[in-house]
Amino acid sequence: MDAVFRALADPTRRQLLDSLHHRNGQTLNALCERTDMTRQAVTKHLAILEEANLVTTVRNGREKQHYLNPVPISEIAERWIGKFERGRLTALSDLKKRLEREEP
Repeated sequence: MDAVFRALADPTRRQLLDSLHHRNGQTLNALCERTDMTRQAVTKHLAILEEANLVTTVRNGREKQHYLNPVPISEIAERWIGKFERGRLTALSDLKKRLEREEP
């Protein structure tokens, strides 16, 4: 999970993930068109995203298609965000019940 957090810490990599979320299955050329970076820089960022299992690739002839893998992000949401939300939701529910009991 540390690799996922490291990968998500960089705004450029988040931009690449957003681009794949918008249109999944893009080539390196297509991803480069949406950034102000060189192919080499985009390739390095994609390698980090692949290492974190946030991006998967499929070869199609000479081209490589890049796809977003949302599973690691979902696991983060379940582990880190979900448990904090439960407390707030419980507190809101308790408040609602108390207020409803106090109504005339």
